[in-house]
Amino acid sequence: MVVVVVLIVVVVVLVVVVVLIVVLFVIVLLVVVLVVVVVLVAVVVVVVVVLVGVVVDIVVLGVSLLVLVLQVAVIILVVIEVVVVAVVLWLWWW
Repeated sequence: MVVVVVLIVVVVVLVVVVVLIVVLFVIVLLVVVLVVVVVLVAVVVVVVVVLVGVVVDIVVLGVSLLVLVLQVAVIILVVIEVVVVAVVLWLWWW
């Protein structure tokens, strides 16, 4: 009788230990999956932020070049205007 009780206790203890090991394994696996997902999301966010920064830099550079071209055009127009006014004044003077 004592042997049967001891065997039942041993089997119950072994079952509890196995269940605890399985539960701990599942918890560790879930934590690892969560960490991997968080790292992947962080990498995606960093890549998106870097790409947005590159696009913004390209747009700013394009706008700066456009402003430079417009400034050169205004300078050329002012020079043409000064030349025309000088010619008109010279012709008017003579």
